[in-house]
Amino acid sequence: MAAGVTTEYDWRKNMITKRIIPCLDVKDGRVVKGVNFKDLNDVSSPVELAKYYSGCGADELVFYDITASAEGRRLFTDILCETARQVFIPLTVGGGINTVADFDRVLKCGADKVSVNSGAIRNPGLIDEAAKLYGDQCVVLSADVALIDGVYRVFAKGGRENTGMEAISWIRECVDRGAGEVVVNSIDTDGVKQGFDIPMLRAVLDAVNVPVIASGGAGGIGDFLDLFDQVPDIDAGLAASIFHFGEVSIADLKQKMAEHGVPARIV
Repeated sequence: MAAGVTTEYDWRKNMITKRIIPCLDVKDGRVVKGVNFKDLNDVSSPVELAKYYSGCGADELVFYDITASAEGRRLFTDILCETARQVFIPLTVGGGINTVADFDRVLKCGADKVSVNSGAIRNPGLIDEAAKLYGDQCVVLSADVALIDGVYRVFAKGGRENTGMEAISWIRECVDRGAGEVVVNSIDTDGVKQGFDIPMLRAVLDAVNVPVIASGGAGGIGDFLDLFDQVPDIDAGLAASIFHFGEVSIADLKQKMAEHGVPARIV
């Protein structure tokens, strides 16, 4: 890395505020949500939700085309372009990212960062290539993980396929290859609303020195407070349905974070 450029480790130490990130899981051009990655129900338009979150205090936004990899197609760019036009906060996009050409296409649609999952599992060198071309700050590893017989395993194709790969070593390898951020999606806690997977997050943080985002399990403000209290090195909390259905407002969440000494960007 060039002289004078902040390393990913320094960046992590200097990130004071904890980020709150809504997630848009998009299927057939609509935002959907389920439980344990199953039984998906229609929620709303990604364009309208993106506009709402961009204006209500969200720190970043994640857009996943959740069936692109399973269906073997490219991510829908038309709905992504519409969504990106509504967003004035950092936007991470994933789904069907298999080549550096996919990175280029998504970035040209308005994404700030690109998330890889199944594409990296098929070709780990994709992370190296993308990091060299666009910088490691642009490459986000999204890892769908479940505890299977006492071992954390990586799943592909939107949580549909158990790869058999041990998750912590896989995440460490991807960071070593150039992933500048990791989103850890707990399949076991997804949509259950009983709290984040604290043991799994601690294991990931022990293994890497880049920003880690917790995903899966948030059921209320208390779950975020527990996350930042029990895993103080975590960089962000990501959630979907509790924000989509108005069960938790981002403004209220950040106010409670501030009251509990958790630094947050208040707008």
